[in-house]
Amino acid sequence: MSSKDLKFNSKLIHAGHYEDQYGSATVPIYQTSTFAFESADHGAKCFSGESKGYIYTRIANPTVRALEQSIAELENGFDGIATSSGMGAVTTIYMALLGQGSHMVSTDAVYGPSRGVIEEHFSRFGVEASYVNTSNINEVIKAIKPNTKLLYLESPANPTMEITDIKECSRIAHEKGILVAVDNTFCSPYLQRPLNLGADISFHSMTKYINGHADIVGGIIIAKDETVYKKLRTLMINMGCCIDPHQAYLVIRGSKTLGIRIDRAQENAIKVAEFLEKHKKVEWVKYPGLKSHPQYELAIKQMDGPGSVISFELKGGLEAGKILMNNVKIAILAVSLGGVETLIQHPASMTHSKMLKESRIKAGITDGLVRYSVGIENIEDIIFDLDQALEKI
Repeated sequence: MSSKDLKFNSKLIHAGHYEDQYGSATVPIYQTSTFAFESADHGAKCFSGESKGYIYTRIANPTVRALEQSIAELENGFDGIATSSGMGAVTTIYMALLGQGSHMVSTDAVYGPSRGVIEEHFSRFGVEASYVNTSNINEVIKAIKPNTKLLYLESPANPTMEITDIKECSRIAHEKGILVAVDNTFCSPYLQRPLNLGADISFHSMTKYINGHADIVGGIIIAKDETVYKKLRTLMINMGCCIDPHQAYLVIRGSKTLGIRIDRAQENAIKVAEFLEKHKKVEWVKYPGLKSHPQYELAIKQMDGPGSVISFELKGGLEAGKILMNNVKIAILAVSLGGVETLIQHPASMTHSKMLKESRIKAGITDGLVRYSVGIENIEDIIFDLDQALEKI
């Protein structure tokens, strides 16, 4: 039976498995920078592409290839490209698909550095971008220009938790010859598969859910077809933002428990969101698992679960948020998300601090917004910790 015929959790264990000469049960770490050729002719064939042999780890490595093929299979894509970080994946996409005079439409509440690298760097080379609320299809349509080359979506958006209709956005973009890339970090392939919904590219910061243990930094891009894949891979190789084999090994190990980790974390998150929604010191809660979420029905249709990230605003705004974050004992005050541990952070002063305040507020990232990534600890402990910290306000 091929791993492609397996159910998702079985694929997590078996997809991309590399069979070495010793019959290793796990993917070995090929911690080497270069690979020896059998002969001069063999070396020439490797460089010409006639042979699939390995040349140099920046180009390809057996451990890294096992990871790339595994995640590509989970996303139902043609193939994957692992990068040194999530931003390595983002920059590879931008560099490969955007050029002087081109235009991109993007989710306004996108991850701060994903927006910052366009506004601060790519703009110097003549790349334009429009940032809109992509959960509103009309705003997407209005933002498209004759020179639009890329529709860049983040769903759920970071940190507003707005949901974008990937299928409808992909239909609109493809009618105009525009490629669609989706940052799928907040869901992972376990909860959402953008390529199945029509997107051309799905990508992740593997630092988050896919690895899940807050001990590596890495990214991955999965392309739907070979043409886009080759363009992206060539750019990544030339830019040199490849992942290290040992990091790739750790991600492979972490990814095997992706399903059971997310199941536990989102089971906790639903209870935390319900607790916060009823709390007298909370102004509002944004979580796709709550019926109060503006795109609740779309989330049910598009995702296989609401995930474990919650955004909420306290009565008292920023100062109240500081008190909360300074008094939690279990939740760690740190950026990132999707790990086994519960994390809490303040986007306006942390992950999205480089955004202009006007743009940040317009995107719904208010001064008092708190982002809470629920971990797999006992739910009683998580809620007790939140409750005692809220009482300090």
